[in-house]
Amino acid sequence: MATADVLAQPGLPKQHFAPIIKGTATKRKLETTKTFDPTQHLAFEQPESILMMEDIGFSKDTGVSPVAVSQPFRLFTPECIQKFRDEVLSEAVMSECTVKSNLAACQIRGYAAKHAPFVYDAWHNPTLLSHISKIAGVDLIPNMNLEIGHINISVKSSAQAASERAEIERERKNYDQDEGIAGCPWEDDKPVVGWHTDSYPFVCVTMLSDCEGMVGGETALRTGFGDVMKVRGPEMGCAVVMQGRYITHQALRALGSKERITMVTSFRPKSPHLPDDSVLSTVRGISDISELYYEYARYRLEMLEERTRVQLKSLREAHAAGKKTDEKGMKAFLAQQKSLLERTDEEILPYEEVVRGKQPEVKVDEVVVVEEDRSQRVTKRAKLG
Repeated sequence: MATADVLAQPGLPKQHFAPIIKGTATKRKLETTKTFDPTQHLAFEQPESILMMEDIGFSKDTGVSPVAVSQPFRLFTPECIQKFRDEVLSEAVMSECTVKSNLAACQIRGYAAKHAPFVYDAWHNPTLLSHISKIAGVDLIPNMNLEIGHINISVKSSAQAASERAEIERERKNYDQDEGIAGCPWEDDKPVVGWHTDSYPFVCVTMLSDCEGMVGGETALRTGFGDVMKVRGPEMGCAVVMQGRYITHQALRALGSKERITMVTSFRPKSPHLPDDSVLSTVRGISDISELYYEYARYRLEMLEERTRVQLKSLREAHAAGKKTDEKGMKAFLAQQKSLLERTDEEILPYEEVVRGKQPEVKVDEVVVVEEDRSQRVTKRAKLG
């Protein structure tokens, strides 16, 4: 699927990303360093806290880990973030890999393996993967090369950002005067990306923008308690790890800043013997569909291949030892692989059935928003999406 085919779809949000390109990588010579070095480019700090699935109203057995979402934590150095931006905002990437959908006006996908060696190396680095895995509570690897460094972009002009900051300051004064009775009108409830669940078990969301003066930009999570929790957005170079396949969420728009650029890398369990609930529903319409089907089918068949190899070895060893064939164990194994193949088949739709530029959105009308500390139970009514 060509990028131009996606961009041409009628009725999709307009893109406004020209201000990002001006004054960044296009105005200075790109550095020649291509290799990610964890000793130079990582600035990892443990997150202050991690919310578990039970903390937000879900069973601890939901998904592939009991972990739901981390608080923002420092992950990359400023130099590393600049290198990310250099590659992501290059002319080749912006011209060949930009897409949009009904949920987001500007996204960049599928560029890392071809156009961004530094980004690609970073998300395959063992040290970085170790940090992400420890936070997630399960050993993880990038789900597919196509999903390395997915970019969401929201951009405004300097005048728009200045106007928002002035309005925020006026509203703050009004809020102080009425002691907050009217709520917090400077908090924007418009999302960068609408309500959705991710296609893959875990995501790591990294902020690539300077957040100074930014108001908003949180991630809103719909909890198992029926309300919505807002987790504060990360600062530049910081990240959030979330089990987004199982939690309905959206990124709220930031006010008072010219841009909000986030990098989202998706992960699955490293072990082929663990369940993998990855689907393609949220990415079919914004991907090179042939490449997406290739990468998805390949790793799913590799999982089946490894599982079969281990099962065959066990079967041969048991027979050589004179043991009775475990028919119940064999049937359980076959049922698991049947489920894997059936799900894989369901996700590979005929090309003609894929609606380009379409991402499924979860409808959430009026909900209760709670602060991060549930013990406070401070709530207010808000329209989110």
